Amino acid sequence: MSSTLQQLQHRKERLEEELRHVEKQVYDLETSYLNDSSQYGNVLKGFEGFLAPSKNQSVKKTRNFKTEDRLFSLSSMTSPAAEELAAGLAERETSGLPQSKRSGLHGLGGGRSSRTGD
Repeated sequence: MSSTLQQLQHRKERLEEELRHVEKQVYDLETSYLNDSSQYGNVLKGFEGFLAPSKNQSVKKTRNFKTEDRLFSLSSMTSPAAEELAAGLAERETSGLPQSKRSGLHGLGGGRSSRTGD
């Protein structure tokens, strides 16, 4: 019986490590995408950069993105982005910011349901 338990525990640890690895890959690829697409736009913010005429196209204007912009990473509660966001929320709570100034995981897509029975 303890052999089975040890095997299951080992399998669980392997799967958790694999999950951390995949989440890190998603986080890194998302960072690359958000940085590379900042000049012209991306699927999250739109493509206004293509519409606006640029006087000097050789100068690359980079825009910083927020943790809340990480749609894919934030789809997992254990991803590095979710941990960053949680740490930021904890810091805001201890700093005494009013509730209306706080943002976080609960603020992402927390709109009303479109169903009338809810």
